[in-house]
Amino acid sequence: MTAQTKGRIRHVALSVEDPWETAEFYKQAVGLQEVTELDGPLAEGVFLTDGIVNLAILHFKSDEASQGTGKDFVGIHHIGFWVDDVVEQGKIARNAGATWIMGDPNNPDGYEVKHTDLSGIIFDIAAHGWAGSQKNPGSDDNVVHPNPQRRLAKFDERRARAQAKIASMRAKEPAVAAE
Repeated sequence: MTAQTKGRIRHVALSVEDPWETAEFYKQAVGLQEVTELDGPLAEGVFLTDGIVNLAILHFKSDEASQGTGKDFVGIHHIGFWVDDVVEQGKIARNAGATWIMGDPNNPDGYEVKHTDLSGIIFDIAAHGWAGSQKNPGSDDNVVHPNPQRRLAKFDERRARAQAKIASMRAKEPAVAAE
């Protein structure tokens, strides 16, 4: 068994009712950049980044696809760790008590391998990172995951509706902070 390396938190996934509205909020509220949109077999959503960490904003298509949280769950769904060796790190995690739930734990080039921790919280490990993420920012051996900048035309109306809602909220009188 090889020595354990430090996993890097480079991915957080939110489960929400409307990914485009939530994405527009985070773009406007804290300046995150849109990376890509997704319409996969498990979920649809929007990926944002701060340049180092990927924020996946997802709406799961079924209870089964949600990996145990339920398709209507709203909140932090899982966190993702960029590791050097997904097969070896998965063995280490399972030896520490993690439960494997999804992905091929023996494929070093697979997309993600999902587990639950001792409290049932979902986490995934990947050896390649996520769109808009960086493995070791500032170091000579940094790896930057490609940013495909993809928008899906089928979501144009939902994106426009979310932008209009946030713009309408911004047009109202600014909130006053409590003193």
